[in-house]
Amino acid sequence: MGLFDFLTEKIAIDLGTSNTLITQNGKIAVNNPSIVAINHITGKIIAVGKEASMMRGKIHHNIKTLYPFRDGVIANFDAAEKMLKTFVKKTSTFSTSYNMIISIPCGSTEVEMRAVKESAKRLNAKKVFLIHEPVAAAIGGGIDVMAPIGNMVVDIGGGTTEIAVISLGRIISGQSVKIAGNVFNDNIIAYIRDEYNLHIGESMAEKIKIQVGSATNTLESAPRAMQVQGRDLLTGKPKEINITHKQIAKSLDKSLSQIENSIIETLSEIPPEISADIYNSGIYLTGGGSMLRGLDDRLSKATELPVRTGDYPLETVVKGSEIVLKNLNRYTNVLVQKTLN
Repeated sequence: MGLFDFLTEKIAIDLGTSNTLITQNGKIAVNNPSIVAINHITGKIIAVGKEASMMRGKIHHNIKTLYPFRDGVIANFDAAEKMLKTFVKKTSTFSTSYNMIISIPCGSTEVEMRAVKESAKRLNAKKVFLIHEPVAAAIGGGIDVMAPIGNMVVDIGGGTTEIAVISLGRIISGQSVKIAGNVFNDNIIAYIRDEYNLHIGESMAEKIKIQVGSATNTLESAPRAMQVQGRDLLTGKPKEINITHKQIAKSLDKSLSQIENSIIETLSEIPPEISADIYNSGIYLTGGGSMLRGLDDRLSKATELPVRTGDYPLETVVKGSEIVLKNLNRYTNVLVQKTLN
């Protein structure tokens, strides 16, 4: 250990399309929406995270809200850098350098990975490690990814669904599907527009998904119908309707079917020995999207495999990343690339 290593903070970052999580010293130090409010005339950042999220859809034409990340990768470099700088400042006031580990989609290109690294480097990162999201999720969920046993992880986030079969610390087969929580919101918006001529915003769609969202018509404990307010497209007046979980299940059916097909496709590409392992261990489901009611049962019926969900699905990726950062000697093989000096 170097003389000044104690001054170097260890920070794990989950750069989600919808939410960014950062851990420090074993605790969640930052859990904020990945959104910024910006004055598009001056380019100045007005607000970041939760404060910016509250402004969404309620600000004048000179200020706009945007997500710096799209499909799990940086879409707006400047906004992403400023947002991360604000978040990292919240983690510590003592250290001037950081060892960082950042989770990325398993389908990230070299250009996308370089963008993530460069952004971290500008934040005084001493060393930067990258790890694929499903591998981090597996570790965070208590799976021994270094064992010679096959495990399947499905991580449904905001921008992508990460599907991976992991053995001996490596992804044997996997894919990054651009259908996840944000697409679910779009599905809900489109359904309500088509069925009721009612226009709702993204924030309302998110509330609907949380309150009455479902992956199936049949639930053991169904939520009550939800009152939904929006703008009538025919009259332009405010209007209210009631929405049930069955209607949301119908609106999400096509997207969920695509995720099912991708899981089955991934299963079809693995060696028979790994298939035998997964037949016994099943599928580990995590990410914010895994909290959709009845999704585990639906995926279990589609794959004919047991499906289990983690206790804290929103935190498994960042917690797994932190475990790797604290135990680099054990987990060197799981890293995408070793370091950026």
